[in-house]
Amino acid sequence: MGINRSQLPLNEDLRVFLTVVRKHSFAKAAVELGVSPAYISKRINILEAVLDVRLFHRSTRSIVLTEDGEKARRWADRILDDVDDFLSDVSASRRAPQGTLRIVCSFGFGRHYVAPAISLLAKRYPQLAIQLVTSDNVVDLVAEGYDLEIRVGSDLPNHYRAKKLLDNNRILCASPAYLAEKGMPQNLDDLVHHDCLVIKERDTPFGSWRLSAKGDKEQVVRVDGRLSSNSGAIVMKWGLDGHGIFLRSDWDAKPHIDEGRLVRVLPDYAQDADVWAVYPVRLSNSAKLKVCVEFLEEYFKK
Repeated sequence: MGINRSQLPLNEDLRVFLTVVRKHSFAKAAVELGVSPAYISKRINILEAVLDVRLFHRSTRSIVLTEDGEKARRWADRILDDVDDFLSDVSASRRAPQGTLRIVCSFGFGRHYVAPAISLLAKRYPQLAIQLVTSDNVVDLVAEGYDLEIRVGSDLPNHYRAKKLLDNNRILCASPAYLAEKGMPQNLDDLVHHDCLVIKERDTPFGSWRLSAKGDKEQVVRVDGRLSSNSGAIVMKWGLDGHGIFLRSDWDAKPHIDEGRLVRVLPDYAQDADVWAVYPVRLSNSAKLKVCVEFLEEYFKK
């Protein structure tokens, strides 16, 4: 790349560039950043002029990084991470982290628990910009540009750092109406005779429930039923409507159990599903990330 050293790239242009790369679209990048597509095109053109390279192969249907564009992406990631960490580290002594944090979590937990926590975090640290994305799909933190994932469950990737935020279990539940009609199972083997609401979330095995009684070895139970979904909210609705037995996190099921709309099934059994802060190793020394994770630890202890 023949960089014009008399005019180095602006950090904002690098952020625009990385957003376009992540969204694979000028228009989608404009929506995320709250600007016009014309602004995106202008900033990319300026960045290409400064770097003296072509960043994208463009067609009417798609944009693809050039070889120089891929080099620019790697450098832009590193530069912006370093800038954000520098700003955060410099201000750490004042406990006023700066920069942008991109956080991802599952839809249900994000809406009910993470969003209120982020609201308080934003008030405490007004110089910290936070983007919270909810997704029930498997995410690649590095490739998709996230700094932090709040993950429910113990299926943790070994190439990331993880810190536990909250103890949690998934428990078996059903509506009183379903149990009145079908009966209460007395052991795990009885589940094969019941309608089970099967859910596929992230990378959990479909139709396979890993359950254990306290202190006992974990058992894998194969379940089946007429209804299945990749959405925990949908399965919860079906369970409340009396369609079968299902497995949900304690935090999600407990309010309905307290109201008598659900009954816990086989209460001796549960599935470990703790809540974790998961982040790339390269960010383990980031002051802004450290402040965020410490805040969430304290928040979930309450």
